[in-house]
Amino acid sequence: MEKLTGLKKVKTAVFISGTGSNLKNLIKFSKIKKSPISIRLVISNTKKAKGLIYANQSNIEKIIFNFHNIKVAEKKILSLLKKEKINLICLAGFMKILSKNFIKKFNGKIINIHPSLLPKYKGLNTHIRAIKNKDKFTGCTVHYVTSKLDSGKIIMQKKVKITAKDNSTSLAKKVLKKEHTLYLDSILKIFN
Repeated sequence: MEKLTGLKKVKTAVFISGTGSNLKNLIKFSKIKKSPISIRLVISNTKKAKGLIYANQSNIEKIIFNFHNIKVAEKKILSLLKKEKINLICLAGFMKILSKNFIKKFNGKIINIHPSLLPKYKGLNTHIRAIKNKDKFTGCTVHYVTSKLDSGKIIMQKKVKITAKDNSTSLAKKVLKKEHTLYLDSILKIFN
């Protein structure tokens, strides 16, 4: 990722599918002076994504793409990203897998936050898996996106202790709290 020059912020798109707590946090972060990013677009694969509210509240353009035909959706998204001169994509609870072709076109400019200490527990149900395996710790990881699921170069990680009282819901809450600071720290690390 190129270093920042002067005060120019990196035009960023955030892809979401759900509640958007990481999006909310990224928007807040993008508005502070030391933030290297400016969020120009929020893209969702579902109009039911609660996170779209945050895009509305901040007057950020939001677009919902139907992923029934992934090729068509990605072609439209790529042309929009090009038109808006987007240089960074942050995946924040985006529940669709992007094609190799899409990732290649944005190589090294897509980052994701994942709720486990990668390379452990790629994919879904990370908290249940960590508890079942009697792990002492879990956490979250921000990494570059490659065509191999949850396998790109790790930017940063944060640990979360698993207690005997934890279930997947309580653990998810603890991890999400850490995600909020980790995503911002990782973006600062990339551009500093």
